[in-house]
Amino acid sequence: MSFDVSAVRTGFPALAAGTAYFDGPGGSQTPQVVADAIAGALRAPLSNRGTVTRAERNADDIVHAARAAVADLLGADPRGIVFGRSMTQLTFDIARTLAGGWTAGDEVLVSRLDHDANVRPWVIWAERAGATVRWIDFDPESGELAVEHVTAQLSERTRLVAVTGASNLIGTRPDLAAIAEAVHRAGALLYVDGVHLAAHASVDVAALGVDFFACSPYKFFGPHLGALAASPELLEQLHPDKLLPSTDAVPERFELGTLPYELLAGTTAAVDFLAGLGGSSAGSRRERLLASMAAVEEYEDGLRQRIETGLAELGPVTLHSRARHRTPTLLATFAGRSAADAYRFLAELDVNAPAGSFYAYEPARRIGLPDGGGLRIGLAPYNDDSDAARLLEGLAKFLG
Repeated sequence: MSFDVSAVRTGFPALAAGTAYFDGPGGSQTPQVVADAIAGALRAPLSNRGTVTRAERNADDIVHAARAAVADLLGADPRGIVFGRSMTQLTFDIARTLAGGWTAGDEVLVSRLDHDANVRPWVIWAERAGATVRWIDFDPESGELAVEHVTAQLSERTRLVAVTGASNLIGTRPDLAAIAEAVHRAGALLYVDGVHLAAHASVDVAALGVDFFACSPYKFFGPHLGALAASPELLEQLHPDKLLPSTDAVPERFELGTLPYELLAGTTAAVDFLAGLGGSSAGSRRERLLASMAAVEEYEDGLRQRIETGLAELGPVTLHSRARHRTPTLLATFAGRSAADAYRFLAELDVNAPAGSFYAYEPARRIGLPDGGGLRIGLAPYNDDSDAARLLEGLAKFLG
């Protein structure tokens, strides 16, 4: 299926100003249709969910539509889609709930490759429960996290394994299906931070075999909130803290307070926008999403390779993104020059490529990043050849 980047770009008002955005891993730009959906929800009659008034029905319809949309995106059951303020908040909530069943001697595995949002909640609640935290390493030279890294730490006392679907720092994509199989053989649960993965590849939670998959719509053109996919049967077994009069139904028992209906409307619009990136209106939304994300992955990978080739010609550049299977995310450092200085230099040229460690505290330390971190070049489906050329020209000037 073809991918028409020129057509895609027309949907983003922010691109009209001429800035080249390579900061998608921190949050993508927003299509007009998503902004319109948010505004439309706020303009329509709206109240707490119910079935009596039009305002109540509007709110209820928005919630059900958003659950269906995210389920289509992730290959999940709509009855197992939980919304929250952020992926971080959802992970803290699930960690707190699961930790209620952990005791001294139980083990929780976290990885050195992960964003801190999929590390610290598990460390905090494991320690409070008296459980032992074990660390999954990765190869700092290749950036690979293999299933063997996981199995080396598994035991009969393992209760949960937390691992990323794709590193937000260096792009590495671990083999989630193989990891899930190993984790389940040990009798443990697998929690996946899918924030960076869901923006760049098709996801099938059921086929992968993961127990929890968390993501953030604002990384794939939506508004700022978090979403979690799990089987309804698993969620039925968990009993989170909640208010006494709030429903005990799944998935609502995990959603504290009133949901942000306007943001959910924007999330549905973002998923629909993604489903249209492949240029076809045939088939179900899930089928169109699979085709679109395959086209996105092929397009972004080609653009990534062109940028890598250009960076290699610049001289004193070290690329830390080396895994065989990865997202279009490059982390670079420069001999004798600060990544933060490169970030500011490029910004003056209207090229946004930020510097830092991006809350990926453990992998940044493991690969030996300097205090200022690295320059992260993250692609999105709206990046084109002219963006890449401007980035490379700007870095050539910066390096003299």
